[in-house]
Amino acid sequence: MLTIGQLARYVGVSTKTVRVYHAKGLLPEPERDSSGYRRYPAQAVVELVRIRTLAEAGVPLARIRNLGSAPGELETALEQIDADLAARIRQLRATQRRLRQLAAGDIRLLPAEVDRHLAGLSDLGFSDRWIRMERDLWIVVYATHPQVAATFFHDQAQALTDPDLRQLYLAYDQAHDLDPADPFLSELADRIVAASIDRYGTDLPAQPEDTPIPQLLQTTVNASSPAWQRLDSLIRHRLSDLGVPGVSEHG
Repeated sequence: MLTIGQLARYVGVSTKTVRVYHAKGLLPEPERDSSGYRRYPAQAVVELVRIRTLAEAGVPLARIRNLGSAPGELETALEQIDADLAARIRQLRATQRRLRQLAAGDIRLLPAEVDRHLAGLSDLGFSDRWIRMERDLWIVVYATHPQVAATFFHDQAQALTDPDLRQLYLAYDQAHDLDPADPFLSELADRIVAASIDRYGTDLPAQPEDTPIPQLLQTTVNASSPAWQRLDSLIRHRLSDLGVPGVSEHG
């Protein structure tokens, strides 16, 4: 027979914890003996080890109290707890890997193919400003719409393999510092619209539905340059005039 202090030390908890388990109905509290001490039988050690193990696994005390003892019921509950714990371990390991990557300066925010694509843009003639913007925007797209991000990326990457389309992208980049009233922007808008219609017809690539992300991305681009904002407005105006669905002059 064990005192509360002996029981607590044997299992590795505090006497306060044992009393909490008593108060919550998890562990029966024995009557005091003739000496005024509460004496615990060996079975109390087994029960306390069980409670401690479940609590350390993250099982709420209320759930531990309600775990049934009917045949099969406890086993089923423990199997679910084990599955939940395994999922938590996988999540913690993934977090640990990311922390180690972060510490090593090797955190990857984009797929390797996107990183390779961005690394090659400078050789194609794109400005550092354009490359930084592309990287930021792809991070947002992959973070918010991973299920369609690859389709959008491959479409753009394929477009840059066409010399004529690549020249349009380069012209868009170079237009950043132009005066919004520069007639070159109107000419460039005509060329971009013609190339888009030639490539897609009037069925332009679908945007993710019920989300402000595409508009937010374009707003981010426009905010960095009055000329780009003007160019976007001209393109939208022309597409709207052509009756392209889902396009308006103002957004």
